[in-house]
Amino acid sequence: MEEHQEAGKESKPSCISADLPGDSSLWVEISDAVSERDKVKFTVQTKSCLPHFAQTEFSVVRQHEEFIWLHDAFVENEEYAGLIIPPAPPRPDFEASREKLQKLGEGDSCVTREEFAKMKQELEAEYLAIFKKTVAMHEVFLQRLAAHPTLRQDHNFSVFLEYGQDLRVRGKNRKELLGGFLRNIVKSADEALITGMSGLKEVDDFFEHERTFLLEYHIRIQDACLQADRVIHFHKSLAEGFNPISAALNSLGTQEVNQLKTSFLKLAELFERLRKLESRVVSDEDLKLSDLLRYYMRDSQAAKDLLYRRLRALADYENANKALDKARTRNREVRTAESHQQLCCQRFERLSDSAKQELMDFKSRRISSFRKNLIELAELELKHAKASTLLLRNTLVILKGEP
Repeated sequence: MEEHQEAGKESKPSCISADLPGDSSLWVEISDAVSERDKVKFTVQTKSCLPHFAQTEFSVVRQHEEFIWLHDAFVENEEYAGLIIPPAPPRPDFEASREKLQKLGEGDSCVTREEFAKMKQELEAEYLAIFKKTVAMHEVFLQRLAAHPTLRQDHNFSVFLEYGQDLRVRGKNRKELLGGFLRNIVKSADEALITGMSGLKEVDDFFEHERTFLLEYHIRIQDACLQADRVIHFHKSLAEGFNPISAALNSLGTQEVNQLKTSFLKLAELFERLRKLESRVVSDEDLKLSDLLRYYMRDSQAAKDLLYRRLRALADYENANKALDKARTRNREVRTAESHQQLCCQRFERLSDSAKQELMDFKSRRISSFRKNLIELAELELKHAKASTLLLRNTLVILKGEP
């Protein structure tokens, strides 16, 4: 397979629908992308009439590490603690497809030229499908940021979109990766400790409901994603299983004469066309169901992270209240304790206000996206089922020898 693959905007799949409010003041898309052996280069094109941009149209080339840098910059910014930070796009991974192609090239010499060409074509299609999904996931991350009234104003986001040179962003080294892993462990333990504190009670029924819902929802969507992946895996195996059947029937047809020859060759053609149809079904199920579930699994985790930050702010506020009571009892450093308590109170209230709006937007966006994708999936399944039925009927007519 060629070392480079390109995906223009006309060939990108509509796998994840961002379902974002229309706003022509900032428009972002990945208009092109090139895959090399160790990296993918994305061409990010922007059109904007916002005053903090120097131009109205511009484009830059970015790599995956720069997307991760941008995501981490939002997560680590205290100003955005009350917001749902769009989930970072997954790292491009084409190794499995490359290994399959390599093994195919080193495979058994008894495979016929036609079978080899067919298998190579399928693996290249698989590689291209993964590549297109990678582009789409990186694009929807940027579009979520561009549509958010606060995040779109971020300086780092402007630099990412407009600065024409390499950002010189490096991947995290082993020490930094370990530090992030340990922070996640501490965060998980901290969250469990906070939720288990006897003196800490949720003060808002809305957030209590959202916390209960998201904890259960995240578990269920993880399970749904796992089951969808399993179904797609077996469905893909089924489609691939038509290949040897078609080849065997075609071979048998060359040994027969008259009517049986025609029947075997027609059946071989049937299974080949069924394989193509089933492959399209697998692709659509992957794009419209599995990818959708996987995206909202990450997005629901981002919503849980928001609730954790708010819970942490509530704990800080409660601790500040206790510290103030203690200072007043001792009549020492009362002013300092009051000032700290007011800051904690303001931060908690500010975070709660923005978090409530973010969670309502998350619900609306999730419902709209699932409805759109599931309707499209059902329509595609029906389309493929009709095509399969027509193919089988036409084959049956020929086998019966009817005009």
